Amino acid sequence: MKKLFTAICIFIGIHAIAGSVDTIEMKSTFLKKATKFVVIQPRHQNQQNNTQERYPVVYLLNGYDGNYAQWSKTAPQLAKTADDLKMIFVYADGGKSSWYFDSPIDSTSQYESYITKELVPYVDANFPTKANHKSRAITGLSMGGHGGLYLAIRHSDVFGAAGSISGGFDFRPFPKSWNLQNILGEYETNQSRWYDYTVMRQVELLTNKQLAIIFDCGVDDIFITVNRALHEKLLQLKIDHDYIERSGGHNHAYWRSSIDFQMLYFHQFFQKN
Repeated sequence: MKKLFTAICIFIGIHAIAGSVDTIEMKSTFLKKATKFVVIQPRHQNQQNNTQERYPVVYLLNGYDGNYAQWSKTAPQLAKTADDLKMIFVYADGGKSSWYFDSPIDSTSQYESYITKELVPYVDANFPTKANHKSRAITGLSMGGHGGLYLAIRHSDVFGAAGSISGGFDFRPFPKSWNLQNILGEYETNQSRWYDYTVMRQVELLTNKQLAIIFDCGVDDIFITVNRALHEKLLQLKIDHDYIERSGGHNHAYWRSSIDFQMLYFHQFFQKN
């Protein structure tokens, strides 16, 4: 932890030119609509022998009632981080209440397929990415924190590292919240289905070192109990991971601070691979 903190201090002290920011609109077959996402890439790309430098990519997912623009407002410093760490960031749009899985009852809420089968290939085809799972990470806040681990566990051939900030890994304690009944059905008559779509269930499919995993939560956060439960379950399953608790709640100030830690973690992962 001391080594990571020192690295963050050095990182914050770097004065770099902000990366270029593009908002892209694409038509999604899986969502049956046009959707937007943001791409931030290093502004100064080295040109050697007319070949473009390629970069690892981190996908960031919005929380409940958010959209593709949430991370731009929550953590504006990431535009400079793209230059500092030489990484591409993609802010996906997870809709207001998708939870990033393919709904078994709503054919217009197929966000797992959209991100893994449409968005990632589109980004690789149109931006200078390193197109392999060891050069891709995914994370998010709140609902997006659930999505980050859910998608990476189920698609470790696409993502080599995964993170979560204030993630809602088990939404069963909140059966009337966040419009979940609209994409999973009523909890009372679909309890098995609800469990199957949680990160708590999906981690049972993991093998150790299949993914590099980091997640954190504020001690005053509504999801601190489920974060601690996931940490304990991963320990029981002997799955290596980094788990951090810090002061803070379920708010933008916490997320803005936390994302800097995670970007250093992903940077180190990319460097090793």
